[in-house]
Amino acid sequence: MSAITGVGTYAPRFRISAEAFQEAWGQFNAAGVSEKAVASADEDALTMAYEAATRALEAAETDPSSVDWLGFASSRPPEAEDDLTARLGAMLALTESSAGQVFTGSTRAGTRALWAGQDALAADSTTALVVAADAPKGDPDDGIDHAASAGAAAFVLERDGPAEIVDRAEYSAPYPGTRFRTTGEDETRTLGVTQYDRQAFTETIGGAVDGLEVEPDPEAAAIQAPDGKLPYRAAGAAGVGTDEIQAAATVHELGDLGAASVPMSLAVALSDGYGSVLAVSHGSGASADAFVVTADGNVPAATALEGDEPLSYAEYLRQRGVVTTGPPSGGGAYVSVPSWRRSIPQRYRLEAGRCTECGALSFPPEGACDDCGALADYEPVELAAEGTIEAVTTISQGGAPPEFAEQQARSGDFAATIVALETEDGDGTVSAPAMGTDAAPAAFSVGDRVETTIRRIYTQEGVTRYGFKIRPAGE
Repeated sequence: MSAITGVGTYAPRFRISAEAFQEAWGQFNAAGVSEKAVASADEDALTMAYEAATRALEAAETDPSSVDWLGFASSRPPEAEDDLTARLGAMLALTESSAGQVFTGSTRAGTRALWAGQDALAADSTTALVVAADAPKGDPDDGIDHAASAGAAAFVLERDGPAEIVDRAEYSAPYPGTRFRTTGEDETRTLGVTQYDRQAFTETIGGAVDGLEVEPDPEAAAIQAPDGKLPYRAAGAAGVGTDEIQAAATVHELGDLGAASVPMSLAVALSDGYGSVLAVSHGSGASADAFVVTADGNVPAATALEGDEPLSYAEYLRQRGVVTTGPPSGGGAYVSVPSWRRSIPQRYRLEAGRCTECGALSFPPEGACDDCGALADYEPVELAAEGTIEAVTTISQGGAPPEFAEQQARSGDFAATIVALETEDGDGTVSAPAMGTDAAPAAFSVGDRVETTIRRIYTQEGVTRYGFKIRPAGE
């Protein structure tokens, strides 16, 4: 038996409505979706996973150092071949001995990670962290892209807690071509055979639910949602009513979250206080997972799903990088991957250093002390995730260094700041440069309180560099 002791969710602030698509294309091919979340230029599945996981750990009051198993799931990870749990674990300050596993290749990946997290607890793990994050894409004139959204959900699993996973089952049947992305392609597509797709969906979902030993009597049903109608068409196969599906549905306001679809709906249902939830995923191929979760009391939850910045269709294409040309050739500041790696403690965990000679703080902690000039060792000091802006300027088109030019082209003007960050113990501050995110430059002024998060910085030599940025406190 395994239990959910905390959940966290995240969706980007940008939204595009069905009407915006209708105006651009003369039609909108995502039935039942009123609007969807859109990742900003410096966001991807990894940064969204960090946001959701941070919230889940805070909700569960779990020290990251106690997590000994990490699962990351995405049908469209930022890298096609890379163990992203190493980066995600470092961002979250997990111990380097924590086991990690990546799940991809299907919208079923999120529930596969949840399944594996259970198995890890049944073996020798004590605390598992499962994170599903996704940002699927399709061809611009295709229903997949009209529904394709972005978001993440995370769960802290332990052996005892307020919500227990009491049963699980899976089912598979060969239905090739229902939803796929071939090697080297960026967009997901289908063959568009409606009855064939619907049959694959309902058969696998029904088969997984039929395989449960516990007779589900759910108050809410979290069912895979490629659009806002297909989950309801599977109500009979899943043995639930439309009210139960509506209770957990996030697709109408967020869109198709891919591998994060069912995890997001499950997290929302638990945070809303439902005592029993049936969760059923579906992946192309075709296959399905079914889980029965019962809750005794409130499940600690921290959510961030509100969107407050509507996009036009042109702005949507710009954020996705469809109408930008990429970074200019040459002229950028070159930072080798080994050099970047040495700065990870500063970029991910805000690790400063205190001079052992004079006690002054330095960030980054390298070279001679800025105060006394001593070439002494630095004592590691972790900074708090909040600070105060000391200086700010706006980077506009033509003003961004070449390595940031693509982001500027996609996201528009952004703030570049100097921020005074406090130490965790409140014993001093240190200044650090930081780019703004999640808000327009006008939202950043000298004296404002800000908080840090992790975002994409830029890509060089094919390797994406991640690091901390700032946003208005409380965002």
